Amino acid sequence: MQFIENIQMAAKNLNANRLRSLLTMLGIIIGNASVITMVALGEGAKQFTQDQLESFGPNQLTIFASDEDLGPNDDAAEITLADVDAIASQAPAVLEIAPQINAQLQFTYGSRSRSGSVIGTTPGIGYVRSLTLAKGRFLTSTDLEQHAPVIVLGSALEKRLFGEASALGKMVQVGDFNFQVMGVMTSKGTLFGVNYDETAYVPITTMAYQLSGRQSPNGIPIDFLEISAQDSESIRAAAFQISNILTRRHGKKNFSVWANKSFQDMVAKITAGLSLMLAAIASISLLVGGIGVMNIMLVSVTERTHEIGLRKAIGATQRVILTQFLIEAIILSVAGGVIGIGLGTSGAVMVAAFSPLKPGITVNSILLATGVSGTIGLIFGVVPARQAARLDPIVALRS
Repeated sequence: MQFIENIQMAAKNLNANRLRSLLTMLGIIIGNASVITMVALGEGAKQFTQDQLESFGPNQLTIFASDEDLGPNDDAAEITLADVDAIASQAPAVLEIAPQINAQLQFTYGSRSRSGSVIGTTPGIGYVRSLTLAKGRFLTSTDLEQHAPVIVLGSALEKRLFGEASALGKMVQVGDFNFQVMGVMTSKGTLFGVNYDETAYVPITTMAYQLSGRQSPNGIPIDFLEISAQDSESIRAAAFQISNILTRRHGKKNFSVWANKSFQDMVAKITAGLSLMLAAIASISLLVGGIGVMNIMLVSVTERTHEIGLRKAIGATQRVILTQFLIEAIILSVAGGVIGIGLGTSGAVMVAAFSPLKPGITVNSILLATGVSGTIGLIFGVVPARQAARLDPIVALRS
């Protein structure tokens, strides 16, 4: 009953000075709103980045030639289509494989011309990169066998060359050669500065023999391989099997294997660190708000010295007075925290409505913010409460 009376009395005292109480809470409100918003946006950015990386290929590995371990008399490192065939037949942990030869070429259709990226590859790139067709068909094994002059365009490339008309079945000039458009991809977006919507795909054999003229004594050299493992648990096994196969075939380790998951983990750590840093910066305003609570409570003690003297004269103990002022400080902080959480949550929802980020607001973060607010009130309310509790009643009554 006494505790309830203390809460009622604290609420009455704070209500008597509504404007001052609101201004006192302002620092807590801003602090909590900042922390909730920053943490939510940090989680949203982390999830958005991971989703983007995963959308460009599940369980992916990239293999490319590397000259790091070669001696001065060794031949230049290269990976060939024959290596690709060996990996496909001898590595059970590999689900799909997509060798690539890349070039930047000029596309021409009628009077329209556009520079873009051309990838000579195999049908497996559709799975490896999670590509989907908007219309037409993708490359086939027959296209590779026949060195067919066929091409599949990115969505932006079709629009720039053909406008609103369909590109299917039409001939487009790529470099000095004509290719028939067999399909158009759905929009994929940009990753690490590469616009996948302005990329075209041709059979890797056509690319090697016609567009790039790339040959070597060991076969058709490729720029790099993109590989999908059977599942996330098979990534390490796939990397091990590929390394063994290529080392045995080349007689040396003149290649590098890079796991997409390693990069995802690194990005997750970076975004988590940035989120923590932003939350720490925003928390500074909570500290300022706590100082404001302590300052106004000290003023309140000074104003109510006579009241404290009267209460102690009729039997109020130091503990009762201490509890009274602590409750007032905690009410100010928790009320400010709740308002701040509401504002922070609203801000995060507005960001989600106007951007691709989906802020992560959890019950735990809300409870943590509320608990921190109450703790700040408790910590910063102790000094004024102790000062009020230790007042001599005679001195207080004379004030």
